[in-house]
Amino acid sequence: MSPQHSHSQPIPPDCNVIQLHLHRLEMLFDPMDPSPWLSKDLQPRILERIVEGARDYPLNAPLALVIYADQMDEQLQDTHSVCDALRTNFAQLSMQARHRLRLHLRRGLISLMIGLTVLACALIGSKLLGEGTIASTLRESLDIGGWVALWRPMEMFLYDWWPIQGDRMRYRALSRMPIQIHVQQEAPVRQGQA
Repeated sequence: MSPQHSHSQPIPPDCNVIQLHLHRLEMLFDPMDPSPWLSKDLQPRILERIVEGARDYPLNAPLALVIYADQMDEQLQDTHSVCDALRTNFAQLSMQARHRLRLHLRRGLISLMIGLTVLACALIGSKLLGEGTIASTLRESLDIGGWVALWRPMEMFLYDWWPIQGDRMRYRALSRMPIQIHVQQEAPVRQGQA
C-alpha cells in the first residue's frame, strides 16, 4: 500500500538508514511532557531505538532516518514540522552533552588539583618521617595514598570524557540527518484511539 502522506527529504545513497515503524506518528513524543506536541521531548523508548540504530555505525558515518507511521494525529499538522521537531530534539541533546562534557572536564581539573595537592603533601610528609619500622610503614602508606589520590582525576581525563563526546557527536549527526516520514492514513485520529 503506498503512503497517502509523506515528507520526503532526499537520502544520499551513501547514508546508513535507520528505520522506525510506529502505529501513530505522535508516539514519537513523550506523552508526559506538558509542552505542545512539536515542542515535546522525544519518547525515551523511541529516542533509545534511534540512538541505538545510530550506534550500529561509526561516528562519522552519514545517517538518515525513515519513519513509517500507520496514522497521524490531528494535532500533528504536517510531517515537515515533525522532522524539524526531531532535529531540534537531537540538537538540544547535543548541547546538553556539550554542557555535560564541560562540567566533567571542570570537575576533572578540580579533582586533579586536589590529587596533586594530596600527592605533594604525602611526598613531603614521607620525607619528614624518621627511621624505624613504623616510620617506614607510614612512609610507604603516604606514598601509596598520594599516588592513589591521582587515580580518579586520571580516570576522568583518560577514559570518562570520550563517551560523553561520542554522544555529543552522535546527537549532532542525528540533528543534521535527512528524515523521511511516510504516513499510511492521513485522516486524523482522535485522542484515546489506538
